Amino acid sequence: MKAATWNVNSIKARLPNLLEWLDSFQPDVAMLQETKTVDENFPRLEIEERGYKILAHGQKSYNGVAILSKHEIKDPLVGLPGDDADEQARYVEGTIGGIRFASIYLPNGNPITTEKFTYKLGWMKRLKARAETLLQSEGPVVLAGDYNVVPMDEDVHDPAGWADDALCQPESRAAYRSILNLGYADAYRIFNTAPHRYSFWDYQGGAWQNDHGVRIDHLLLSPQAADRLKASGIDSGPRGKPKASDHTPVWIELAA
Repeated sequence: MKAATWNVNSIKARLPNLLEWLDSFQPDVAMLQETKTVDENFPRLEIEERGYKILAHGQKSYNGVAILSKHEIKDPLVGLPGDDADEQARYVEGTIGGIRFASIYLPNGNPITTEKFTYKLGWMKRLKARAETLLQSEGPVVLAGDYNVVPMDEDVHDPAGWADDALCQPESRAAYRSILNLGYADAYRIFNTAPHRYSFWDYQGGAWQNDHGVRIDHLLLSPQAADRLKASGIDSGPRGKPKASDHTPVWIELAA
């Protein structure tokens, strides 16, 4: 089974690129973030024509997550548990082929002197609680998405230049590690140890052309999922396309 996560940065704006990638990469499961559309306007027809079932959770102009699957999506969960007042569309979960998948769009948190950073850390605390609950099933779990966290300095092109950003704050990194410490594994790092490999390049300042990026898109695997991991990587091809998202897909391959 091939699965991937991709922050598409507006599914309507990137639909031609998304469809081209679905046709060429042929993922069994694709977890999307920043779809930026309400559910009734999600481009279902074009995606369903390619054999995908869709679980979407969106809102107008901002956020939005989805899971696309070539197989049935069972027991869907829409929204991250723990705060009934949180209306931001950042989390969706479902079971596909016996594996529990989640598509995650974690808050950015900038500027760090505002309530946005407080919201980010609170959201991550809720995510850790959900991740711990999912481990209790003792089944394979894949928590995938745009975490808006740079795990280590080796995951950013300019650590000093990013030192004040919410993505690199000690609190953000500690919250991310606390999820790993439950028993999850960073799928990309299992097979790829070289530093300075990125999944996001800003539109400004020639970041893509100069490979000035950060690695913030992650697939975290429960022990049962990690045992089935055959390969993982970053597909940088879509970032070089015209009208590209500023993120690119990160993928895994799991044994049956």
